[in-house]
Amino acid sequence: MIRLPSSHAAITAPLVASSTRFPGIPIGKSLLDGRPFHLSPVLTEDSILPSTYCLALGGLGSGKSTTDKIRMRREILHHDHQAVVIDSFGEDNTGEWGALTHSLGGRVIEAGSFTLNPCSTQLPSEVREQLIRSLIAAVEPGALTYQSTHALQHALNHPKATNLTGLVDALVRPEDGRWPATKLAEWGEGVAIGLSRYTEGSLRGLFDGQDATLPPTDLPILTFDFSRLDRNSPAIPSLMAAVSCWAEHVWLRQSTAVHRHLVLEEAWQILLSPATSELIQRLLKNSRKAGLSLEVIMHTLSDLGDGKARDLARLCEVAHIGRLNPEEAALTGALLGLPTWAIKEIPNLEPGQAVWKVGPHYVDIIETIRSEEEARLTDTSSRRRQAQHAQAEQAPAAEAAATEADETTDRDDQDAAVPALFEQPAHDVREESDWDWDMPPNVIDHRHQDVLQAAREGRCNEAADLAAIGERQDITAHGINSAPAASWLTTRAQVADLCGNPDQAVQLRATVARMGNDTWFENTDGTTSPQWYHVPEPPTAPPAIGPTTHDGASVPARRRRWPYVAAIAVLSIAVAFVWQKADLDQREEKAAAYKGRSGASLNIDGVDADVVAQWTRGGDSVIVELRSYFDPDARYLRIDASGKSASSVREDGWFPKDPEVVLPVTDPLADVTVRVAIGGKSWKEGMRAPSRTIRLSPADAAFDTETGKQLPRN
Repeated sequence: MIRLPSSHAAITAPLVASSTRFPGIPIGKSLLDGRPFHLSPVLTEDSILPSTYCLALGGLGSGKSTTDKIRMRREILHHDHQAVVIDSFGEDNTGEWGALTHSLGGRVIEAGSFTLNPCSTQLPSEVREQLIRSLIAAVEPGALTYQSTHALQHALNHPKATNLTGLVDALVRPEDGRWPATKLAEWGEGVAIGLSRYTEGSLRGLFDGQDATLPPTDLPILTFDFSRLDRNSPAIPSLMAAVSCWAEHVWLRQSTAVHRHLVLEEAWQILLSPATSELIQRLLKNSRKAGLSLEVIMHTLSDLGDGKARDLARLCEVAHIGRLNPEEAALTGALLGLPTWAIKEIPNLEPGQAVWKVGPHYVDIIETIRSEEEARLTDTSSRRRQAQHAQAEQAPAAEAAATEADETTDRDDQDAAVPALFEQPAHDVREESDWDWDMPPNVIDHRHQDVLQAAREGRCNEAADLAAIGERQDITAHGINSAPAASWLTTRAQVADLCGNPDQAVQLRATVARMGNDTWFENTDGTTSPQWYHVPEPPTAPPAIGPTTHDGASVPARRRRWPYVAAIAVLSIAVAFVWQKADLDQREEKAAAYKGRSGASLNIDGVDADVVAQWTRGGDSVIVELRSYFDPDARYLRIDASGKSASSVREDGWFPKDPEVVLPVTDPLADVTVRVAIGGKSWKEGMRAPSRTIRLSPADAAFDTETGKQLPRN
């Protein structure tokens, strides 16, 4: 874990941003400082999130859909939200969201087994016209003209236009109106042909059937499963247009939930369609006023091209980006305004990890944490695991066959002459002076030079980001108070000087000075190599000159007692020096092992928890935090140390805040002792919770004070 002091925020803003807390459901933990990450966009202040539009990106297997499923499940269970999902991808002709939908008491509507009626009287007349125009645009976009639009409006007013079949009849055989019937029939011919795709053609049954109706509006989650449809079929944008209109004009008006979510899986298919992009844009603009959050999930932004669909992506206020290739990461970072350090991390993310951007300033790397039940409900890789399982079963048989083949080959080789081309030389052709092992890798560290070069060329923001990443890497590898990590303070001071921030440079150098000359170093020769502070060597005493006679001969010294006294004094000093040297060696050993953090995994009262201590850079305090993450049995958490205490009680299934205490320390190398109390499933308010006393060492070790045994690291 990494936690940097606020005094460095000018340069390390991307890292310290993770200390920001948002209200809402828990999602996971930060990989920058280990803190739990919570977020419900609708509960966040308008000044931070003007809209609640969320964009999820990531390659196959990156975990983007899993994260959104977990978010929807927790919003529904803990905040009574409702969700409508457009699901267009899955395994075995079944959508990804089916299992989760059924577990929450929702309903899955499969395309082809349920008929939506765009002519329903539950829709206002202007909405019916808009929806039917969208259906026509999806299959025959050139059919919509001024004349055909008038013919369509005239046909919609006909008594038999209660479904698409009746509407087509009213277009083909219209009655006289403001214009003669013959002219209306001529104008309406194109739109009638377009609509006939839904009544007689390949899209029959989606919008015109015996039981055409509208979906229910009172379910916690409703999933429209389009996974059986061809991805290039116009049925997908057509159905999306119908669902969007139903959601906007029926679901949002009749639903009694405090907040709603519209989730679009494989959203590029929907956003690229002219028939639906305008509907989505209107929903976006009115999302907060309508109590609606739009959740858009897709692989990459390059799928959207350069048109209006990409402009919709720019409107997002919340984004989480899973693993992408470097080119896609650069494109996404430029479009969403991500810092350089975050763009470089995207290609290296593991499944379930994502770069999160919340509002204009917060950027963090979050790992989604899911329970066993959530893992089962959100699993979308069963086929892949089946293939791996089959391969694992075949491996022993294949290995046995290969072994038998090798033995046969060996026997054959013994009977055959080895070709001269493959014969080994009689002696080693290398000279004795040649290397007989692989050359070591290049270990020259150019990171400091790269940072300073960027600052000299005026690329100050890039230099600051590179310095932040370099320090984070060295803190992770060597510890927060290690020499490599400390060298970045001086590099940052030089960057501040080069970029015209002398006050910041002075503050950074003062921080170095306060850290002590026995541990920290600074560049003193104009290079970027660290130079250790040295204590000046004591001056050498000149040789003593004794008394002499008139001819220059030395006078024999009289026997004095002071040499014995001096010898005793020297011996005393030597003994003191030995003790001091031993103490210094012990302190240097502690300093060499110093990591600036300590953490331990605990199980108290049936609850799995972590206690974590983080020493501040100045070494004058330590922050101790107790976390249970998402253990469902945890009810109560408490820390006591040095007269300070902090506690938290589970509310609505989650802890509003993890207990945390800040303890002053006089010696940054000394251990700290805390008492941790945790109440499990049977704990009730007012009960004394079971506890343990833990000794936390800054060398990244923790011990149980009663047994003296080292605890497992978190």
